[in-house]
Amino acid sequence: MKIAYFDCFSGVSGDMILGALVDAGLEVSELEAELSQLPVRGFRLQAEKTTRRGISGTKLSVITEEHRTERHLPDINEIIDRSALSDDIKNTSKRVFMELASVEARIHQKTVDEVHFHEISALDSIVDVVGALVGLKKLGLEAVYASRIHVGTGFVECRHGTLPVPAPATLELLKGVPVYSKGIESELATPTGVAILKSVAKGFGPMPDMTVDRIGYGAGSRELEIPNFLRICIGETCQDRYAGDEVLLLETNIDDMNPEF
Repeated sequence: MKIAYFDCFSGVSGDMILGALVDAGLEVSELEAELSQLPVRGFRLQAEKTTRRGISGTKLSVITEEHRTERHLPDINEIIDRSALSDDIKNTSKRVFMELASVEARIHQKTVDEVHFHEISALDSIVDVVGALVGLKKLGLEAVYASRIHVGTGFVECRHGTLPVPAPATLELLKGVPVYSKGIESELATPTGVAILKSVAKGFGPMPDMTVDRIGYGAGSRELEIPNFLRICIGETCQDRYAGDEVLLLETNIDDMNPEF
């Protein structure tokens, strides 16, 4: 079975997921062809090789002409429903945004339809979510796993002001997911990145038994004291390699021997 393992040693974001998939072999042209089925225009993908602390990877940027737009959940669902994407991509995309809306609703004491998404309602976030799901499918992955997530520490500036890291929405999404912090003062995990991983990952923890065939590094935007990458390992499971082993039992009788011997 073909699987992927996301190593979140420097956190996770939507563009880092896309960058890792492209670095692991996903063709940008294929991704753009699928994303063109969204009933929105004014965006393009830009993939460029970069290095972080001596490691090479891919920085994937979504370049948009749209000014920051505050959408509600029904607005985003309408965009997805009107697209020509396959039903599985549509359903999972809507599930990701439903999870994001539910978290924002709990934090701000509103209903999911009343929530203004602010930062995550912009076109680039929609492209991140849909693009990540399309990329996983295009690479033929049958299962996805992820490590525990490095979240960082400190504070982050957003539309609601100065918030602690992890931001409240991110921390809500991380319920049930193993996390850690090495004291790096930066927002390493974003709500969109966490929501995507939660929607596709079968589990969070150590790397499963697998034979690695491809490795990709998706770059984050900032330079940190550690390599700011999300790493993806793609390969085949090897959990059944001993299923066909045979065991031989050799028995013998010896006549005319003292039993003590």
